[in-house]
Amino acid sequence: MLARARIVAYDWGMNQLSPEKQAQIFHCLVEGISLRATARLVGVSFNAVLRTFVKLGKACHQYQSETFRNFKPRYLQLDEQYGFVGAKENNASPENRAEKGWGTIWTWLAIDAESKLVPCWHVGNREARDADMFLSDLAERLACRVQISTDGFTAYAPAIKKFFGDNVDFAQLIKVYRKPAALPYNSPPICVGSYKTPVSGRPDGAHVSTSYAERLNLTVRMKNRRFTRLTNAFSKKVSNHFLSLSMNFFHYNFCRRHMSLEGLTPVMKAGYANHVWTIEEVVALLSKKAVEKAA
Repeated sequence: MLARARIVAYDWGMNQLSPEKQAQIFHCLVEGISLRATARLVGVSFNAVLRTFVKLGKACHQYQSETFRNFKPRYLQLDEQYGFVGAKENNASPENRAEKGWGTIWTWLAIDAESKLVPCWHVGNREARDADMFLSDLAERLACRVQISTDGFTAYAPAIKKFFGDNVDFAQLIKVYRKPAALPYNSPPICVGSYKTPVSGRPDGAHVSTSYAERLNLTVRMKNRRFTRLTNAFSKKVSNHFLSLSMNFFHYNFCRRHMSLEGLTPVMKAGYANHVWTIEEVVALLSKKAVEKAA
């Protein structure tokens, strides 16, 4: 798979800003800086930043969607992360919920426990229909039998059975929570224990865990401004929420060295690239001239 490390050109008609400005915008956004703060730091208009963000997000999504195929992990961990678009659920009007998708939104994530690669993600609700969409996409990317670990969410088991059949080793890590009489404001319940439940196949109990997926949730919340709590930096459109995740996961997969991987990036560890991508290479995805990387 090493020979697949290359840059494909996507012509999005992006000629408003220089590549240097585009690279600065990408770097700011994937480090958790808001759109307006990015406009001030880079010295361009807010609309220019927004246009750049949308086009980069589309290119990042398309490239990853096409690249992460025939993936051969041994252990995958899945989880869902809470967020909201437009307004929190209680404050979103029925009209905005129906027409704009405002309210609670969930990001479904998959991470390879060994390479730390994030092969796919899904943005939607936390229900059976979204579990089907997420697991269907994940199953199409795999080229081997895999062990999957999830939390105790009930939508996982039927979806995994539907799209993986008997070609999977699946177990759930069930966590037990206790809610004290008095919790500080905005604090989650306390986890007081957990137990592992095999569901199908012969999962290895030593690798039944969601720790990497939960750590990925923290990375997303730290690096993506739209997940910062108690601010007004949240997404106003579902599409922009998805594109911001596409950009962040591209940076996470291709550009960010992981100390647990001895300084490699997830795509290098997984065999999809032979070098650490630079920000300039990411921006080159938008170039009209294709730039080929020799493997």
